Amino acid sequence: MRQFYDTWTTPVGEFSVALDANDSVIATAFGGVSELRTRFNADELVHDPARAAAARQEITDYFAGTRQTFTLKLSPSGTPFQQSVWAALQRIPFGATQTYGELATQIGNPSASRAVGRANGANPIALIVPCHRVIGSDGSMTGFAFGEDIKRQLLEHETARSAPKLFN
Repeated sequence: MRQFYDTWTTPVGEFSVALDANDSVIATAFGGVSELRTRFNADELVHDPARAAAARQEITDYFAGTRQTFTLKLSPSGTPFQQSVWAALQRIPFGATQTYGELATQIGNPSASRAVGRANGANPIALIVPCHRVIGSDGSMTGFAFGEDIKRQLLEHETARSAPKLFN
């Protein structure tokens, strides 16, 4: 099956997005096409910046501080449990964080925090499905596929733009 991608530079380094034939995002990666290929099975991956233009614009807007939610069509491949976790991730507000335990409770399975952690780690659409907003129960920067430094930068970016303004 033919899939499409683009890679560009963001404030935290290269970012890549892959789309299916219906122009739905199927994977993202902080890094180039080689990192992107580790996120999903691609039979044929074709560089197509025009096809990825909407994703590029929304990600650019996010880093510019003018976008807090994404409107892109998503089509991640995963089990029903993973899909439920990824849907819950999308409900974590910009600038906020949740723990694995809180997410497990939110999806109706409070004893599944480890399974939630595994599903979070398997999220193929990083940033757009905000797995970086999940932290340890002690507030620690727990695992992120692209490293704690990028996770910290994303959270700092969001926190700086979501803090209430005291003065106009």
